Amino acid sequence: MKLPASILAAFALLASTAFSGPIIHSVFFKLKHDPGSQAETAFLAEARKLAAIPGVAEFEILKETSPKKPWSWGLTMKFTDQAAYDAYNNHPDHQKFVSEIWLKQVADFQEIDYEVETAK
Repeated sequence: MKLPASILAAFALLASTAFSGPIIHSVFFKLKHDPGSQAETAFLAEARKLAAIPGVAEFEILKETSPKKPWSWGLTMKFTDQAAYDAYNNHPDHQKFVSEIWLKQVADFQEIDYEVETAK
């Protein structure tokens, strides 16, 4: 079977692309709390502490503005490489945040990690 030229071109493009270097970690979520509540404010204060974990760069808390999405908030951060991301993911402060705060207070979420694409 002969593959169409468009599929062959897509494979060629994929093969010519290297993914390495910085990782952008993002998670968009909806809390169990009412918007503007003290519980929401306390959650966001605890989330801000994640920025102090070694390896975390460009930490941001984002407020959703689109009525098309179910999320209320987002967190994004950047890591220099996979090793830095793994160190963050396994860090005791991150583990504690997930087990004691995140799992108890987040109603729903979507996590996406991006690796910066660079052409060969």
